[in-house]
Amino acid sequence: MVPAGTDLAIYGEPANINYFVETDLIPVSEGAVVDKTADVSAHTRRRYATDSNPVNVSGSTREFIYDPGRRNGTAVPGNPFYLDDGTEKRAFHYTGTVMDLHAWLVGEASMDLVLYSQSAAYDIKKAEGL
Repeated sequence: MVPAGTDLAIYGEPANINYFVETDLIPVSEGAVVDKTADVSAHTRRRYATDSNPVNVSGSTREFIYDPGRRNGTAVPGNPFYLDDGTEKRAFHYTGTVMDLHAWLVGEASMDLVLYSQSAAYDIKKAEGL
């Protein structure tokens, strides 16, 4: 999820971050997932490394899903941070700077909360006018 007008990217469950902020974030890949097809040409394949009689494989069409925002595996990019309002404490990751994350939260916080980063804890008050 990328907050509008920032170079910040937040990784986590959208409902969890939206609990703490006024303007809901949506996943970058939402709406970008596309069904694609590719033609596979006919070719030969060896059944094992020293196979002297390879078999023929006929051509076909493959269908697959393309999602530019999909991660492979369990690794989450960026640095961890936690948001805590005294009732709920939820974990996320971000890429960018803590300064950008803090500035965005100061303008978007829907409640008083604490931002825990790798280096410090920051008290953030509910955004003015909300």
